[in-house]
Amino acid sequence: MLSPLVLTIGGQAVNVIEIKFQIFADLPGINAARWQETGGEMRKRVMPAEGGETVEASNPAASLTRGLEILRSFTADDTTLGNQELIERTGLPKATVSRLTATLVSLGYLHYDTQLGRYSIGPATVSLGYSALSSSAVVHMAQPLMQELANRTGVATALGTRDGLEMVYLANCRSQSPVSLRLNVGSRLPIWRTAMGLAYLAGMRPDIREDVVEQIIATEPGQESRIRATLVEAAESYRQRGFVATFGAWYSYINAVGVAFRPTDGSPLVAITCGGIVDIIPQDVCLSRVGPDLVATVDRLRARLTGQPETAAAL
Repeated sequence: MLSPLVLTIGGQAVNVIEIKFQIFADLPGINAARWQETGGEMRKRVMPAEGGETVEASNPAASLTRGLEILRSFTADDTTLGNQELIERTGLPKATVSRLTATLVSLGYLHYDTQLGRYSIGPATVSLGYSALSSSAVVHMAQPLMQELANRTGVATALGTRDGLEMVYLANCRSQSPVSLRLNVGSRLPIWRTAMGLAYLAGMRPDIREDVVEQIIATEPGQESRIRATLVEAAESYRQRGFVATFGAWYSYINAVGVAFRPTDGSPLVAITCGGIVDIIPQDVCLSRVGPDLVATVDRLRARLTGQPETAAAL
């Protein structure tokens, strides 16, 4: 489910429940390389056994994957979810959902309200999300630079990565402008309609990118021509300018630019964007000032992460 996009004044929240936790990729039975290459999509179904329980019950890796699917069912708009909603969102059998939610409750990853008969995110999930973010060198090093960029441009900046066919915010900064986008850590965006998603696709390995593009088209077959045209245009923009720009592609009043960034420490590919309402950054400003400024900011981030001096052009 994609995060709603509205305008707000002041304040920001953290939607920890929608963050992808890369830590799970290191657990026994999980193929970490495949996890990263597919954006965490490990959704192969198994045939249910008698009584509705799946044969995955004896497979710890499969149970872990299904448990994560349950946690990922919660979005920023969900205070609580019931069993039936979890079944519908995950596609898992009732018996599997009941078994896994009981385990997640016992471990503190979910909280069960006995009066309502509904689940909410537990403290262990919140703690894990914050731990994942605080331990990321890329997020830690990028945020000061992103805040500087936000202050210079008067709009919002964000850093995110792919989760399936969506992009998820890992960090964001806002300017002092009284009007800003209400997108926060954990917010989710469509991958082919946003500067963040298009920049990410431009930075992917060609073979993996094509696989993702086919998945996108499979979900929106009626948009295939538009999707492919958009991706070609984005790739050309990235080749010529070093950044991707979108003008009202997701919401008519939003312009944005994006750059892909592949950390040298082996961390997953991310994309960094800068965007806001068209009244603040019209198309000409995006192309002539904000885009080049974003490229310079990413160059500074790369230099800091590798211990190299920042070039004068990037300062």
